[in-house]
Amino acid sequence: RFAAVRMTAVDDISDSTEVVEMDDVPSQFFVEKHSWDGLRDIIHGSRKYSGMIINKAPHDFQFIQKHDESGPHSHRLYYLGMPYGSRENSLLYSEIPKKIRKEALLVLSWKQMLDHFQATPHHGVYSREEELLRERKRLGVFGITSYDYHTQSGLFLFQASNSLFYCRDGGHNGFIQGAPMKPVEIKTQCSGIRMDPKISPGDPSFIAFINNNDLWVTNIETGEERRLTFCHKGLNNVKEDPKSAGVATFVIQEEFDRFTGYWWSPAAPEDADGGRTLQLLYEEVDESEVEIIHVSSPALEERKADVYRYPRTGNHKHTLLKLAEIQTDQHGKIISAQNKELVLPFTTLFPGVEYIARAGWTRDGKFAWAVLLDRSQQKLQLVLLPPALFIAASVDDLQWEEHVEAMPEGVQPFIVYEELTDIWINVHDIFYPFIQTTNDKITFLWVNESQTGFCHLYRITSLLQPECVYRTCLGGKIDIHNNDFKCPIEEEVTLTSGEWEVLARHGSKIWVNEETKLVYFQGTKDTPLEHHLYVVSYESPGETVRLTKPGFSHSCSVSQNFDMFISHYSNVSTPPCVHVYKLMGSDSDPLHKEPEFWASMMEAAGCPADYVPPEIFSFPASSGFQIYGMLYKPHNLKPGKKHPTILFVYGGPQVQLVNNSYKGVKYLRLNTLASLGYAVVVIDGRGSCQRGLKFEGALKNKMGQVEIEDQVEGLQYVAENYKFIDMSRVAIHGWSYGGFLSLMGLIHRPNIFKVAIAGAPVTVWMAYDTGYTERYMDVPENNQQGYEAGSVALHVDKLPNEPNRLLILHGFLDENVHFFHTNFLVSQLIRAGKPYQLQIYPNERHSIRCPESGEHYEIMLLYFLQQHL
Repeated sequence: RFAAVRMTAVDDISDSTEVVEMDDVPSQFFVEKHSWDGLRDIIHGSRKYSGMIINKAPHDFQFIQKHDESGPHSHRLYYLGMPYGSRENSLLYSEIPKKIRKEALLVLSWKQMLDHFQATPHHGVYSREEELLRERKRLGVFGITSYDYHTQSGLFLFQASNSLFYCRDGGHNGFIQGAPMKPVEIKTQCSGIRMDPKISPGDPSFIAFINNNDLWVTNIETGEERRLTFCHKGLNNVKEDPKSAGVATFVIQEEFDRFTGYWWSPAAPEDADGGRTLQLLYEEVDESEVEIIHVSSPALEERKADVYRYPRTGNHKHTLLKLAEIQTDQHGKIISAQNKELVLPFTTLFPGVEYIARAGWTRDGKFAWAVLLDRSQQKLQLVLLPPALFIAASVDDLQWEEHVEAMPEGVQPFIVYEELTDIWINVHDIFYPFIQTTNDKITFLWVNESQTGFCHLYRITSLLQPECVYRTCLGGKIDIHNNDFKCPIEEEVTLTSGEWEVLARHGSKIWVNEETKLVYFQGTKDTPLEHHLYVVSYESPGETVRLTKPGFSHSCSVSQNFDMFISHYSNVSTPPCVHVYKLMGSDSDPLHKEPEFWASMMEAAGCPADYVPPEIFSFPASSGFQIYGMLYKPHNLKPGKKHPTILFVYGGPQVQLVNNSYKGVKYLRLNTLASLGYAVVVIDGRGSCQRGLKFEGALKNKMGQVEIEDQVEGLQYVAENYKFIDMSRVAIHGWSYGGFLSLMGLIHRPNIFKVAIAGAPVTVWMAYDTGYTERYMDVPENNQQGYEAGSVALHVDKLPNEPNRLLILHGFLDENVHFFHTNFLVSQLIRAGKPYQLQIYPNERHSIRCPESGEHYEIMLLYFLQQHL
């Protein structure tokens, strides 16, 4: 760490004394030390800016084409957004004009749909169910956070103020003009909160919702309400009440991004008397074998303790699909409602299935469908289920075989697609079944990552001719072998290819224009650092055309008639803006229509006065991959000075930190650190996403064993190429998986990292949830070495003995990475006689929500760094 010393003999000194000359010894830059109050002022300044622009952008767009040829507007655009001066999300709309003046920037006005409506519960206090859902969805905003819309009737349905509301605009009723409307509250006899409301597509007078872990329906015209399932006993004792219907469990929400457990059929056939048959597919779960967690805290005085089921790795739950069927008369009155079960037990039909990852209905309601995963998440099956496969739940066990034998031909499950991998399957949201033109086959669009290692689009035609049907063996028993229902694939056409990804996770969509045979999708074809909107023909695939401008990362939404799209875009130096584009050109060549800027919904806000965007870099790593990183240079950079450096890390699967999008909101603290004189480095090493399955799958069975090497290699690359990095003063900091890696860094490379600041870290993988841990680490009995090597609490003996090198932060109510992890780590630290500092946030869960807690965390971070780095 010291500069070379040059020694030269001076001729005219007779006693041969050597003269020592110092070669530009770089001196260390020391960050100015502020008082706690001084740091609070700094944080207040940065938070004031982020509060101005955070979550203000419109989202959840719904284009509705206007058919009034005489009017000046082509579309009405519905969305959620936070109008200027408001502190909560609301339901808004804008009118998109048919014609624009090209020389002027048209900024669309945001119009309130609802009249003086208070959507946030009184005092901002959410029910426990809503609070936990907000955690799973990572929601930071208040107000209306989602809505359901029925195009034909113009019906909007949404949750607000701990109740359900609806209003109408568009559809057969026309559009509101002028004054906002009063939403109608949907009254109920239920006790407790109503969750996950959805409109019946076949009869929009009916809505369904979840209440106390059971499925209910109500008719908003007549007020009739009916409980459909009776899984939950309504007991205060969680142990005695392990079942739910229509509810996505914790792991399904947190690890598979599925937030509902029931699905309306789009079909509601009318009988001769004018009545209808409505059907809902739903998931029933029995968690009686899943561990119960107790969390008590001063924040829970009223509840005394928060009690819930949490499936640690090794736990097991039972899940199955059922059908609720409702018969109505011509006036919409419910005549009957019954639950139906599969003709054979779910585990008999689909042996080895652990997770129902996705489900729904084909667009004509002819089939329900489900995406099924085994426990290792290395085998995926896409299954079609005819509604006739479900029979009345009251059937006696002895009659099952009679029912199986009596099933008409073609009433059986169809496994229309299967994926196998030795890494893991990343569940996605892309499945587009075309309406069947013949009964013996089905064509659909799908993405597959395991085939080439990169997520790409395919058009698949499967023949609905399974290898076998049900077989009755000797003794009359039904014998089902795995793959009995697997259908042959007639055709699998590759629509996209190459070492890049079609975006398919976390709610990503495709938009299919069946008239022009084009599919619009988002992907990383140009660079893994930018998301763009592309279009390709699914009929005769070839050229893939980019529609969004390079140099930015885009998140897009395409209109229902494919003539417009909206892009929410930014880059590292430009805050987000939201623009509407019109696709212009010849209808004879729809693939090559050019996007033309049409109108703005939101212009970029100004950057903070001291904001300096990070510099993106890349380097060829010894692993053979090109690795990307970001560097925030210290603002007060002086030649020859070495600056203390912070490595900000996440490093785990399903996350990408380094890309060409604006970092001035969520990661504004990194700019604040740079403004104080720190260098900040962020690296996406092996294990992060958008780089293909091999890159992400480098973690398979060895979490915590490869990531730090990439982080250190990146840090050394930056130090060699930017001479201001002080490698003797490096801190590593992250939250969640980043907290885990911060500990791993200090354990394995204490010579590199002077301090570690670990937020909400996983410290022992045996105590984390099944869906995540087993996907990446297998079950414990198959990977004992990996579990031991990757659990930081078992390696505390390697931590340094010097004080002020380790700070741990954790929310006491954390329902994801339980405080148990920090509790266990601290007990091991004490046992080993190791120094540490601990900061607890008694009222916080996995995400720090309370502004005061967030501010305290940021001040604590700055204070610890200035004192000890």
